[in-house]
Amino acid sequence: MGVQANTAFSGKMFNVLNYALMTAFMIVCLYPFYYIIIYSISDPSEISRGGVFFWPVNPTVDSYVKIFSLQTVPSAFLVSAAKTILGTALCIYCSSLFAYLMTKQEMLFRKFIYRFVITSMYLGAGLIPWYLTMKFYGLQNNFLLYIVPGMLNAFFVILVKTYIESIPPSMEESAEVDGAGFLTTFHRIIFPLSKPIVATVAVFSAVGIWNAWQDNFFLVSNPNLQTIQLILYNYFNESTRLAAEAARNPSGIREAPKVSSETVKMTMSVISIVPILLVYPFMQRYFVKGIMLGAVKG
Repeated sequence: MGVQANTAFSGKMFNVLNYALMTAFMIVCLYPFYYIIIYSISDPSEISRGGVFFWPVNPTVDSYVKIFSLQTVPSAFLVSAAKTILGTALCIYCSSLFAYLMTKQEMLFRKFIYRFVITSMYLGAGLIPWYLTMKFYGLQNNFLLYIVPGMLNAFFVILVKTYIESIPPSMEESAEVDGAGFLTTFHRIIFPLSKPIVATVAVFSAVGIWNAWQDNFFLVSNPNLQTIQLILYNYFNESTRLAAEAARNPSGIREAPKVSSETVKMTMSVISIVPILLVYPFMQRYFVKGIMLGAVKG
């Protein structure tokens, strides 16, 4: 009885310490995001005194109002949202279809094609050949620049292929017996059964596309095609000027909005971070299962 009691006590202590450690770790991870948000809505005069730590002081949304009143920000936000949605959808579909193709033993040169695609993960030509290639294909100042290069991702192909190989072959065979063709089997059997890995790929793809800015920086000069990430990069470099511009009061209101260069930086950070964070709650139920099953065998 004494041994069992000691074992039970040890188990409870382990759980308490484990929860305490994980809670502390969670707070350490979440606090920077929380701090950016409360910083962006706090009174700049209070911020300069160092009075913002755990909650906003004299909350105000003036910085958000002024940032979105600038001409470039709303259009850039829409471009970023559009490229993320379309790019993620096409990346998921093309990578999944290609991965399914790579599971077919009867496909000619299957191993060579698969290894050729995987090799692209390790070998890159460099910035200048990439720039010349994009320009040669007419993707300069073209919205397709954000979509076409990322339609097939070698890493996602590995994950999806491994997951599809874990699906019982009998399900595919039964569909073929009923007269289903290649695409019908993929769309009605394989793809719906691959929701966990598709959700995993969707998260990785959406985060990567949303955060990408170098393609915009090197190949886009049209202000109507600029993304929120490039705008953020430019505004970080010009935050002092932007704060002065945002603090102007052309409407004749007596008190100008309270905006500082640091507030502008935090506001732009929140604008660029929060939308992509909203993806995770919808994908969380599939995410862990998908990444584990997709990485069991290679």
